Amino acid sequence: MIPPAVYPPMKKLLVLLAAGFAIGLPSRRVFCDVPQTVLALSPSEGNPRNSEGDFIRLRDGKLLFVYTRFSGGGSDHDAADLVSRTSNDNGKTWSDRDAVVVPNEGGWNVMSVSLLRLADDRIALFYIQKNSLSDCRPVVRFSSDEANTWSPPTDIIPDSQIGYYVLNNDRVIQLQNGRLIVPVALHNRPDWKQPDWKGEITCYLSDDSGATWRRSKTMQQASDAAGGRVSAQEPGVVELNDGQVLMWVRTTSGFQYQSYSSDGGETWSAFEPTNIASPNSPATIERIPSTGDLLLVWNDHEQLPVNERKLRTPYAVAISKDEGKTWRHKKILFDDPHGWYCYTALQVTETDVLLGHCAGDRRTGGLNRSQITRFPIDWLYR
Repeated sequence: MIPPAVYPPMKKLLVLLAAGFAIGLPSRRVFCDVPQTVLALSPSEGNPRNSEGDFIRLRDGKLLFVYTRFSGGGSDHDAADLVSRTSNDNGKTWSDRDAVVVPNEGGWNVMSVSLLRLADDRIALFYIQKNSLSDCRPVVRFSSDEANTWSPPTDIIPDSQIGYYVLNNDRVIQLQNGRLIVPVALHNRPDWKQPDWKGEITCYLSDDSGATWRRSKTMQQASDAAGGRVSAQEPGVVELNDGQVLMWVRTTSGFQYQSYSSDGGETWSAFEPTNIASPNSPATIERIPSTGDLLLVWNDHEQLPVNERKLRTPYAVAISKDEGKTWRHKKILFDDPHGWYCYTALQVTETDVLLGHCAGDRRTGGLNRSQITRFPIDWLYR
């Protein structure tokens, strides 16, 4: 990681939710078919930050949520472990104690989890090991016993390509043909005079279920219409119905940018702006299995001038029926003007959507508090 208007249909809902919290009633007891906070991961003594996680469905029906629990401070470079919570009821309630999944094995920390059920039925746990400002790289562990035990970490980026690579949480995908794609942004190398926080984007690919990895042929920066460079950070990818892979990145332009690959991530088109108005904040896009539509989660700044697209609020969702070309049914989940909503993990169950995301207050540490938000799929279409 590198360092609002409310839609009219939601105004009444937000007022009612605020009233419910004011009298001490959990929103889930007042409403049963609108967004609810089902788990709050607040900082505490010795645990100054909780953030960046991902979900996986286990074979026994449980949902597993693995996230980053910091202990050494609240910055991206402070000590942290990977810990988990579980749910036995499709995400309505969650266990109340952390179980350590990966203790801190990095020089700085371990963070930014992606969980994936592989085609061979193993579970893959991706995360980044942060050792220094010139050595931050994704690794992967595998479990053949439903996340009870994990293999030793496998390096994705070899020592010959060592550098500071950012892999966000919930970003790794497996294509229909079995290929794994890990999208990353490179920001520093040992031989560079200084870091480049505007980023160079590439992917690492595996065609043998994560045993070996290679870099994409394309490594690129992003530019505006005048040729000036804009930041391209924290890439995400999703496979489209026509076999193409869509990549998006956060930028400093006021919009998310996108790129396409027609060869499974080997090569990529030049970045171009999307119609997704956004601050320099990560978005998340995944498919809803039951409808086939794409679901977008982001900070919607469509109603703000470009030069005012700064804050990570409000927190919104929208769906696309045309593979990401246009977005409709936009809804605001949270719009606290001091809120800091980002780094979303997305899990779609048979009936509901679960979002694991940062939900802090920027005045007291925007990334220090996370939560799981749950709402019915059909709420998106009302």
